[in-house]
Amino acid sequence: MVVDQLSDAELDRLFQAFADTTRRDIMRRVTVGEYSVTGLAALYAMSFAAVQKHVAVLERASLVTKEKRGREQIVRGNHDGLEKARRLLDEYEAIWRQRVARIADILAEELTEE
Repeated sequence: MVVDQLSDAELDRLFQAFADTTRRDIMRRVTVGEYSVTGLAALYAMSFAAVQKHVAVLERASLVTKEKRGREQIVRGNHDGLEKARRLLDEYEAIWRQRVARIADILAEELTEE
């Protein structure tokens, strides 16, 4: 299970990264193409430094990578990090589905006993 493979700190970084609208929007953009930090900053009504901090949060969560290209920092989605996040959410969904199935079984048993 991915949950067992990730430390609490890694889980915290993943959920912190996805907890912000701007970071989710940056993720959406960099999964379909690469952007410079300057290019990303032009898309948001906030300072360059603020966008750079959002990118740093995503980078700490291993959701994006940054590469220095000339004077630019190029940001792109990290497929491995996204895959890890997807598997984590799939596991949580499976847990929920098992709980719902157990509740449905209990309700079905109660109906047949009546």
